[in-house]
Amino acid sequence: MTSTETLTAAARIVNGTKTYGDGDAAVTALHEVNVEFGSARFTAIMGPSGSGKSTLMHCIAGLDRLTSGEAFIGDTLLADLKDKKLTELRRSEVGFIFQSFNLVPTLTAEENINLPMSLGGRNGDREWIDTVIDTVGLRDRLSHRPSELSGGQQQRVAVARALASRPTIIFADEPTGNLDSNSGSEVLAFMRRAVDEFGQTIVMVTHDANAAAAADRVLFLNDGKIVHDMSEPTAERILDMMKSIGS
Repeated sequence: MTSTETLTAAARIVNGTKTYGDGDAAVTALHEVNVEFGSARFTAIMGPSGSGKSTLMHCIAGLDRLTSGEAFIGDTLLADLKDKKLTELRRSEVGFIFQSFNLVPTLTAEENINLPMSLGGRNGDREWIDTVIDTVGLRDRLSHRPSELSGGQQQRVAVARALASRPTIIFADEPTGNLDSNSGSEVLAFMRRAVDEFGQTIVMVTHDANAAAAADRVLFLNDGKIVHDMSEPTAERILDMMKSIGS
């Protein structure tokens, strides 16, 4: 446990099951999963295609609802929230980084970074936002629109946007998937720094063993269940585990 970690998990799922469809056509994507994500920790989620990685992340992030069991962000039970309150919680407590960047093309880099706070009618902490912008090296790109930025720069804007509102937790879905190795390494370094220096909590779904090795912990899923929980991961150990679970 780090000095910035609290007793309350940043997010957790208790006996979480997610089933799609009914009857003979029903598919169970998650099966009685129990997992906690400690504050100020970087966790990667890995597993074969169809193992439940994205479903797990979507249910923790409030983008999808569990069929049974409970999902919490901090002490907030997501099932207790109506759609409007759930949207407000995601906007204020959750940051998202996607493989496809998901930037608004008509907005500048600075406007994209400020977007979650603008939508919530908040100004945000200016000093903190300036720190984030300088940390990801975007000071001289703030007036540029996404089309004027490289892929690596666009993803750095997305990372800055996720950090800007100081959310309880950030979810990253294949954040380096569309980047070359150098840009991907830069983005992972920024995410790692956000955890180590700013006490941010990050949960990342990835297929990339090298990306997952940047995390403090790697969860391995197979057939909707967590089959291994690895601390102090290395790319070699991750690849060996992936081979053993049949990916």
